[in-house]
Amino acid sequence: MLNVVILAAGKGTRMQSDLPKVLHRIAGKTMLSHVIQSAQTLQPDNIVVVTGHGAEQVKHAFNEVADIQFVLQQPQLGTGHAVQQAVPALQGDNPEDTTLILYGDVPLVQPETMQALLQARGQGMAVLTEFLADPTGYGRIVRDEAGTIQRIVEHKDASETERAITEVNTGIIAAPTVQLKDWLARLQNNNVQQEYYLTDIIGFAVQDGVPVNAAHPQHDWETLGVNSRVQQAQLERAWQREQAERLMTAGVTLADPDRIDIRGSLQCGRDVFIDVGCVFEGDVVLDDGVHISAHCVIKEARLGHNTVVHPFSHIDQSQAAAQVSIGPFARLRPGTQLGDQTHIGNFVEIKNSQFAPQAKASHLSYIGDAQVGQRVNIGAGVITCNYDGANKFKTVIGDDAFIGSDSQLVAPVNIGKNTTVAAGTTVTRDTEDNGLVLSRTAQQYKADWQRPKKVK
Repeated sequence: MLNVVILAAGKGTRMQSDLPKVLHRIAGKTMLSHVIQSAQTLQPDNIVVVTGHGAEQVKHAFNEVADIQFVLQQPQLGTGHAVQQAVPALQGDNPEDTTLILYGDVPLVQPETMQALLQARGQGMAVLTEFLADPTGYGRIVRDEAGTIQRIVEHKDASETERAITEVNTGIIAAPTVQLKDWLARLQNNNVQQEYYLTDIIGFAVQDGVPVNAAHPQHDWETLGVNSRVQQAQLERAWQREQAERLMTAGVTLADPDRIDIRGSLQCGRDVFIDVGCVFEGDVVLDDGVHISAHCVIKEARLGHNTVVHPFSHIDQSQAAAQVSIGPFARLRPGTQLGDQTHIGNFVEIKNSQFAPQAKASHLSYIGDAQVGQRVNIGAGVITCNYDGANKFKTVIGDDAFIGSDSQLVAPVNIGKNTTVAAGTTVTRDTEDNGLVLSRTAQQYKADWQRPKKVK
């Protein structure tokens, strides 16, 4: 049986924020979300989150996440005291039952590293350690002459000799649940901070003859914690660089791997190009040959092969088929579906509408709640008037229709196939196929007319 305990009680004073530290975000997700989702890949029997500062906010943020228990640490008297609060929720009475201890402000520990730590536990316990050129501030791993872990000493309590040790404790531990409960009950606060250190259980394990093993992370950024806005930004860039390198290894061309932000999942086919300053949110799929120009924001979208997105375009919960051209400065809102070889030009906004193959809206238009047929040409300044202030209505435009510039299509309305709507027309009734629709008033001319002059 596997328990996972996540310590998430810290205030995060150096963050200078009213938001609990673990609710600050890395790559678009809260730090605690990262930890929980990685832990869930292990399929644990139990996840216990220890809250403290902002406990209600933290619980509210995860109301919809099943199978998580929350316990309160109040007051905060150290990491050992935090885990003590989780003891009543820990399950398992057998020697092989395990408790894995993680931290809500160390968000990027990968599932593979967690699994390696569990394997290293064996018949004893295991500590995730790391070697640092500058170990200042970290607890040191003290080994005997045979290389066996004996204890962990915190930096503030360490001697000069101990401070020279470069192997440090990350705080992440896998321990036998039954013995962990006993060790936690034996903790004392005889230290400089007068706190109950979780690391003291290492000494108890040695005293009880329980082997203490070590595992190491594959990447140095996995065990970086966040205590300030500076550290948050540093970890964000480290994670973004890691994702960028994964993309480039898979064959994606990035104009600058230091200027991309992936806040979710980005899947790319072959020969995809992504220019600088692009942001990808949620689940995004780019098929072979997609070209994303500079400074685009793409969220929950799928773009078909050889589609080009021109600069400064926003795509949200939309889909494009093959060889589509979008932008620049286009906005695709939720529910937009573009067929093969469609063209959406500059300053065009589309919402909840479907464009059939080869349809186009090239300039300065708003198309909402519409069904646009094949090869339709929508001119500059065309809008669908789809909202009466209370309800939405649909516009249907038949194949091969031509909608002239500065026309208004007042929904609900159907435009027939191969119909031409003259420029400046307001369409309020359904039309037949193959016709011309216009609603202009007669043009007037007044000779020798003078513009009004401002009265001084």
